[in-house]
Amino acid sequence: MSTEQAIGGEGTTSMSQVAAHAIREGIIEGRYPPGSRLRERDLSENLQMSRIPVREALRQLEVEGFVTTSPNRGAVVTQLTVRDVVELFDLRLSLEVLAARQAALAVASGRAGDTLRQIVAAALRVTRSGDIVAIRQTNTEIHAEIVAMTGNSLLATTMAPLLGRMRWVFALTADRDPEVEYAEHRALCDAIYAGNPDLAGALALAHIEHGRVPSLESLAKVLPAS
Repeated sequence: MSTEQAIGGEGTTSMSQVAAHAIREGIIEGRYPPGSRLRERDLSENLQMSRIPVREALRQLEVEGFVTTSPNRGAVVTQLTVRDVVELFDLRLSLEVLAARQAALAVASGRAGDTLRQIVAAALRVTRSGDIVAIRQTNTEIHAEIVAMTGNSLLATTMAPLLGRMRWVFALTADRDPEVEYAEHRALCDAIYAGNPDLAGALALAHIEHGRVPSLESLAKVLPAS
């Protein structure tokens, strides 16, 4: 059965989302290395779908920064540079601190649920398991949920591709101790649920800075400067 048959008539938009997810995960996990060509025909065969949703998926991934297209080579996986990573961290410093503060304010005004606590509890379980892929995924879910808690749709739209690219960056480096990352996430979660925007913002800032330095030092050894 093809992917399109399995989806069962949900249309090109849904199929392109399925294709984008599969290709994005392939890039993050290293199955499609930077600079490698992404041929529509090969992708459609691998994903068992027509080329139209694959083409739309590649356009979406270009917007997200995972894919670069050129007249000569077509679609290729973007080559990350150290400058790209610096810019990503700079954006995180602004947007994720804002998200943490607004999430705490949402709690203080009674507008937040318990989902973040549940994700942080899951993070403890996967951290103890040592499953690096699951740890990265759960850590991304923590940051995504903090953004969701703000109720700010523009912030959520802006952060979604940024979080995806940060997953890609962290897949290239393993310099942070998962136990330390969990402890920082737990402290941030506690500050948010205490309804303390100043503390939440400060902890979010410290968390990003703690990841920034070792990541840049490690990636400077394997990525071009710009």
